[in-house]
Amino acid sequence: MDTSSAAEAAALAKVVSRQRAELDRLRDSLATSAVVERAKGALMATTGCTPDAAHEALVRRAEGGNRTLLEECWLTLGALTPSAPPVPDPGAEPPAPAGERTALAVPEIAEILGRLGKALVRVTTPRELAGTLLEHLAPRLGADAVLLYRRLPDNGLELVADAGVDAALADQWRLVPPLSGIAPLEAIKAGEPLWLEHYAEDRRRYQLIGEPHGRWRSRAWLPMTAGGGTEAALGVLRPDRSAFQPADRELLTAVARLCAGRLSTLGVPASPVPSGFSRAVQSVLDALPGAVVLLTPLRSPGGTVEDYRIDAATPDAMDILGRTGQEMIGAHILESYPSVAGESLWQGYLKALGGEPYEGEPFVYEEIVAGVPLTATYSVRAARLGDGLLVSWLRHDTEERQEQRLADMQRLGNLGWANWNLITRQVTWSSQVYTILGRDPGRGAVPLDLLPDLVLPEDAHTLARGVAELARTGRRLDVPFRLRSGNTVRHLRAVAEAVNAPDGTVVEVHGFVQDLTAQRSAELALVDSERAILVQRGVLDAERALATRLQHALLPLPSEPVRLCGLRVEVAYLPAQAGIHVGGDWFSAVELPGDAALFVVGDVAGHGVDAVATMAQLRFTAKGMVSTGSSLTGALARLNFLLLHSRDSQSTATLILARYEPAGRRLVWAQAGHLPPLLVRDGEVRRLDRPDGMLLGAHAEPSYESAEFRLEPGDRLLMYTDGLVERPGEDIDAGLTRLAEAVRTAGPDSLAALLDAMLVGERRDDVCVLDIRVPLEGEE
Repeated sequence: MDTSSAAEAAALAKVVSRQRAELDRLRDSLATSAVVERAKGALMATTGCTPDAAHEALVRRAEGGNRTLLEECWLTLGALTPSAPPVPDPGAEPPAPAGERTALAVPEIAEILGRLGKALVRVTTPRELAGTLLEHLAPRLGADAVLLYRRLPDNGLELVADAGVDAALADQWRLVPPLSGIAPLEAIKAGEPLWLEHYAEDRRRYQLIGEPHGRWRSRAWLPMTAGGGTEAALGVLRPDRSAFQPADRELLTAVARLCAGRLSTLGVPASPVPSGFSRAVQSVLDALPGAVVLLTPLRSPGGTVEDYRIDAATPDAMDILGRTGQEMIGAHILESYPSVAGESLWQGYLKALGGEPYEGEPFVYEEIVAGVPLTATYSVRAARLGDGLLVSWLRHDTEERQEQRLADMQRLGNLGWANWNLITRQVTWSSQVYTILGRDPGRGAVPLDLLPDLVLPEDAHTLARGVAELARTGRRLDVPFRLRSGNTVRHLRAVAEAVNAPDGTVVEVHGFVQDLTAQRSAELALVDSERAILVQRGVLDAERALATRLQHALLPLPSEPVRLCGLRVEVAYLPAQAGIHVGGDWFSAVELPGDAALFVVGDVAGHGVDAVATMAQLRFTAKGMVSTGSSLTGALARLNFLLLHSRDSQSTATLILARYEPAGRRLVWAQAGHLPPLLVRDGEVRRLDRPDGMLLGAHAEPSYESAEFRLEPGDRLLMYTDGLVERPGEDIDAGLTRLAEAVRTAGPDSLAALLDAMLVGERRDDVCVLDIRVPLEGEE
């Protein structure tokens, strides 16, 4: 299509759209005018006033009640009685319609009623009325369903319309007998709203719709008074368990009055009442097999058949909603079997009504069984019976199809059926039995008493005893056994039961043989796996216990902060919460000769006994070298050499060494691939710049440097391992920033608060922290 054609088409579409909108507007305007004119006519008939006076009276009432003109018209029509009252003085003020109300307290309610009054103009059926009510009530009330009931002559109830309720539930509650404890019936009889807001109590007092699912926790039933009487009820159901607010009650009461007249004008058809003829047919159908129904045609005013009503049904008849037998009575055929509309079957029904019996060709029909779509082949026959049709549905399942299904079931279930006639000695096996037992079909089937000869000797006695008991007493057989097939042993199962003669003698045995080899192999593999897991768990538990004892012996934790060269030192060590809960994190805080202190924090890669052993080797070696006069950088170089030439030459470690001299409050430190210490001074938190240093065990000739600075009174120095700051998928800088923020917010005196802020969720690694503080002048 070229550009000009596309533009013309777009312009034409806009014109059509505008014309449709204008047509809808004109229709709404015409319908609205019709409602106003009907209300004016009602007032003229009851008061004898002129058309202008009737219109002025409606406008005056609407303004006085804070209503729209449409609302006032619906209320006026709803108050109209069927019988014509005496004509009063034409000059008198027209009487107010039933249910006059004062101005609503909540402007939103008046707005809802105004919109609803306008929407009622387009409502043409009770179902549309229910849907419109739910659409307008749901936003404010949280309404989940709307039901409209009318009272029947016998004081029962009929559900004339619903919205928000599934078809099966609506059908279940379509006709309600005149019982006590039926909330809508009580509301109609009392002429007062019924507010069900206490679910537990309401369940004991009333027969609640939708039970026992408990979908609706609060309900309102309101009488719908029209023509001077109350013959209908409006139900509003909510999942919300709270009570209806006063404004909501006012809204619902007004809605029930507003819609009462509209419902009465929609001409709800009477419920089908089974005739004597239908009852007679039903008594016959109750004794018939198969699916047979009696249909009564439902015709339009012009005589055209629009649908059929089911007035009788056999117990085997079923529709798409799962209803069977007499549950279907009163339903329409297009509701029960919607796919027949417009099809040849529909034309066949019409032909049968004309007196010519109809027998249709077999056709495929899809039905839902237990929520699963299934297809079946049917033939339908229809013949006229009285003014209706007697229709039978015959389902075809060919013998070949049944045999194929049976064969597929045996193959998929790896089983085969067998039958032994103990009188004639005739034995019948399916082909799958020969396959399972590994027997050549040319050799024929085996009699029941010889079946134990096929199995392994160690299982033959058990099977023989079960077979003998089955043949003698009819006791059911269910025995597992094994047989050899080539070089393999197969695990099988035999299940059989007896057929007895009238005198109790067993005359026949039927059952199946099933191959359980694959299942048994899986069970044995599972047992082996469980055994291996238990062994591995025992090894892990032993290693965990050993590592824990080693770590406690090699790395004792002080129970409270210690004093060291004038410093206050607090230590925290938390093992990982996954795997073996001990690893290679360690610390040292010891006094050195010459009035100095040594602080160490290190982390050996890995967990378990090996990591603990490497940790101990590095910890004691570092302490010994620095205590005997080695420089910090020299100690790191020797520790690197030691790790490279240890038993596990692939191990690595990170480390911080710090020497503190209290005379000048001088701290000298060096590091090997470790995270920087954190210094807190005068409320400011910063990371120390790291001197050069490669992690231990990574290179044969590393270079290490040292740095120094002076600690001031009030300073706080944190040395820690990476388990404190690392999180999966997060950059390490983000963890260091989070640590600095946690130090600011946790306060200066609480290491526990700092750990709580940093360690959220499961710890995947060990955590070790040295918290070093320089007391202020005068502090101990």
